[in-house]
Amino acid sequence: MNSNKTHHREKIALLFFLLFLAMTGLMGRLIFLMIFRSEHYSAMAEDLHERERTIKAARGNIVDANGTVIATNRTVCTISVIHNQIKQPDEVVAVLSKELGISEDEVRKKVKKYSSREIIKTNVDKALGDQIRTYHLAGVKVDEDYKRYYPYDTLASKVLGFTGGDNQGIIGLEVKYEQYLKGTNGKILTMSDAAGIEIENAAEDRIEPVAGQDLQISLDVNIQRYCEQAAYQVMERKHAKKVSIIVMNPQNGEIMAMVNAPEFNLNDPFTLNTTAEIPATDKEKQDLLNQMWRNPSINDTYEPGSTFKIITAAAGLEAGVVKLDDHFSCPGFRVVEDRKIRCHKVGGHGSETFLQGMMNSCNPVLIDVGQRLGVDNYYKYFEQFGLKGKTGIDIPGEASTIMHRKQDMGLVELATVSFGQSFQITPMQLITTSASIVNGGNRITPHFGVKAVSPDGETSHNFTYPVKKGIVSPQTSETMRYILEQVVSEGSGKRAKLEGYRIGGKTATSEKLPRSLKKYISSFVGFAPADNPQVIALITIDEPEGIYYGGTIAAPVIADVFKNILPYLGIEPTEEKTVSTFRISG
Repeated sequence: MNSNKTHHREKIALLFFLLFLAMTGLMGRLIFLMIFRSEHYSAMAEDLHERERTIKAARGNIVDANGTVIATNRTVCTISVIHNQIKQPDEVVAVLSKELGISEDEVRKKVKKYSSREIIKTNVDKALGDQIRTYHLAGVKVDEDYKRYYPYDTLASKVLGFTGGDNQGIIGLEVKYEQYLKGTNGKILTMSDAAGIEIENAAEDRIEPVAGQDLQISLDVNIQRYCEQAAYQVMERKHAKKVSIIVMNPQNGEIMAMVNAPEFNLNDPFTLNTTAEIPATDKEKQDLLNQMWRNPSINDTYEPGSTFKIITAAAGLEAGVVKLDDHFSCPGFRVVEDRKIRCHKVGGHGSETFLQGMMNSCNPVLIDVGQRLGVDNYYKYFEQFGLKGKTGIDIPGEASTIMHRKQDMGLVELATVSFGQSFQITPMQLITTSASIVNGGNRITPHFGVKAVSPDGETSHNFTYPVKKGIVSPQTSETMRYILEQVVSEGSGKRAKLEGYRIGGKTATSEKLPRSLKKYISSFVGFAPADNPQVIALITIDEPEGIYYGGTIAAPVIADVFKNILPYLGIEPTEEKTVSTFRISG
């Protein structure tokens, strides 16, 4: 009997000891959590009861060279619901469905969803958002937001680009300079009870947004608008597929205008700008949208044709294989290996100097210059001039040059490349290389971005771009300016002549692939003043109907552009000539 009592006492004592250990452990854990982990669990509790709403930052403006705003913001609203705070769900569904034009079923699904916040609709006009506020619906939130707005609708659409639903850049300068334009979003933090209902009169934490920086670009609205007008006129007159015009400062690469007609409406970028094609599927529509947004000046390559003779001539002069007064013979063709390559003048130009060959845009003369250079030398200058790489323009998606590999380039390929066929470059590459040859020999980087300006008006960043000096000598550059002035003064580009101004330039009429279609691209690259170029322009007219020669339909457009923009840029007319003072032996 006594042994049983002793046994029970031992069990009770052990039980008390175990309970004591457990209580001690729990007390120790409680003390640890209360003292050493209090901040962590307080933060967790706060997160559990906090409601967070984003305050969108205003995106920076894009302004032109004169400070004109060409991309800005409009205040819009985001309508959302918080399930646990809704008191009259049927009324909420009815009101939001009616005001926002959304089906009741769609709204009801979001109203019934157990979540911290459900967005009903974004980019709601501010007046409509204010109207919804007047209903004082519990659980319905109307937060102000920003939507990108373009005051000129279609102006430079494929350059500027646009933003998506989250106000983030998608294409063009909007995406290239996203880090400067986007700003930093703010927050509104409110407290709710255990049921998720917002506590009235509770303190509200607010982190203010920081607006994005303004971007100043070199594009000039006045020049851009005039070039757009000129592009649409020739596109309509010639029933062309598309027309592009680029206007640039050849000394520093600043682009004053870039037109790619037809443009699209930046304020409605998901509506096709043509009714000719009605997409049957969403994929077809997206493909058409991608084509509409495409910037052919930098995204597309083409055979440049005779405008590329500028490059061949510059390489020949720089290498010393040709001089202005060298004599050539053009019977209307040139035989290279087993190929008979024709001149545009069927009967030929007869005997002519190199200068006359350039003025006549004679293929056999340029073929001969290419043959004198040889494959190795020609390839060397092709690379030296920057034609193998990209221009480095500050718009995403620039295409690369499509050129024969050196080891695959025979005499026939060399001959066709010499006058601008059998390879492809972008219009941007052509105008940049031409500018670099006539500006004294400095390979410039074409660009739009000039500087970023902080919300307080201070310049936060000046953009700089690389320059490669000496791609040709100053002497070669001077000779090329003289040659190209003669092309306009008395040669194939004479329709680009402008009274009182010295204009240089080169025409081209290139046949598209496949040749059997007989489709052409007419183009002209011109610069002024010829002795000290301050502006250079390139027009490409894709698939014009009827007369398609570049000298006939493209050159007059640039003459008209220059007639309007040269006085605007402060370039005064002069009757001064250099023909008599230039040494022909140069």
